[in-house]
Amino acid sequence: MSLDRSEPGDAVSRLGLGPGLVVQELGWDDDVDDALRQAIMDTIDADLIGESEEAVDVVLLWLRQSDGDVMDVLIDALTDLSAAGYIWVLSPKVGCPGHIGQADLAEGAAAGGLALTSSAVVSQNWSAHKVVRPKASRR
Repeated sequence: MSLDRSEPGDAVSRLGLGPGLVVQELGWDDDVDDALRQAIMDTIDADLIGESEEAVDVVLLWLRQSDGDVMDVLIDALTDLSAAGYIWVLSPKVGCPGHIGQADLAEGAAAGGLALTSSAVVSQNWSAHKVVRPKASRR
């Protein structure tokens, strides 16, 4: 048995999430990691929200290869995001159905005027990739 560095609580700390953040969840489906979702809700002390009437701090975007063009999905994810907010793209890990390569994520982000800044392992089947607006537009 291999060591699993992706305990839900550890994953949430790697994502930099904390109490009081407003986190929007997009792309939910039956294949998401429910333990990770629950750990995020426990950490932020709130439910994940769908549509929002006000700006959100973080978008948690579950994204698979079959979900469409990466750039288009990222642009759609900006709709409710605050100017200083960021997106965590959760995509299936290498070898899992729906995997999206790091180069494809970076290319889609760049084509949408965004930047892929870091990645983290968050569960047995999912990786997280942080996408931000360029610094000039985050003011």
